[in-house]
Amino acid sequence: MARVMAVDDDHVIRGLLEVNLEMEGHDVVTAVDGKDALDKVRENPPDLILLDVMMPNVNGWQVAEALKADEATRDIPIVFLSARAMEADVRHGTDLGVESYVTKPFDPIDLMELVGRLLAERGL
Repeated sequence: MARVMAVDDDHVIRGLLEVNLEMEGHDVVTAVDGKDALDKVRENPPDLILLDVMMPNVNGWQVAEALKADEATRDIPIVFLSARAMEADVRHGTDLGVESYVTKPFDPIDLMELVGRLLAERGL
């Protein structure tokens, strides 16, 4: 069972992610914003992070940048979830080293397949 973190300031989306991940058998940790995510990742690193981009306080870009810059967390796969669908946003995510960029609204089935594939690539 993999440990997956779902980070989104929207409680409905966070709940949707949590339910779907748990149905797939994953241990789920949620975070309400970027600061909460960074605190929880440093406390107990997950195997994969689903990360909203547009959040108050510390946004997803800043979280990804901080995690990829830290030797202890740089190898955790990150999937951005965002309503921002411009090519420049996707390219920025790629430049930061995230594994995938999924635009909202997303299909939960497709997202769970992506999560499963990324975890399988890590042997989880």
